[in-house]
Amino acid sequence: MILGIIYVRYIPVKGVKCTSVSDSNNDSVQLVDIREYNQSYKHPIPNAVNIPIAYLKRHIQEITGCQLHVIASDSLEKNIGIRLLRKKGYNVVGYTLIDNHCLKNKSA
Repeated sequence: MILGIIYVRYIPVKGVKCTSVSDSNNDSVQLVDIREYNQSYKHPIPNAVNIPIAYLKRHIQEITGCQLHVIASDSLEKNIGIRLLRKKGYNVVGYTLIDNHCLKNKSA
């Protein structure tokens, strides 16, 4: 049981690449912002559906697209959110961390 919790939270999700929001900003991909309301209010992402990770199970019907790009504040939020969305049948094609650690690591 403990290994399951560690896996869901800390092991990176395979098959989903870190990209910038502008790379996924087309009509076929829906942006889903899973940051908390106070973070997304200060730094809003245009055209993104804001559903904090704590409310994702209750408000998942607000997501209309099949292909999603997830915007998260940290890797723990990203891992839990992507796994939940995949479990519900959505295709997550990319993610962005607001602190951009993954994008900095690609250029280094």
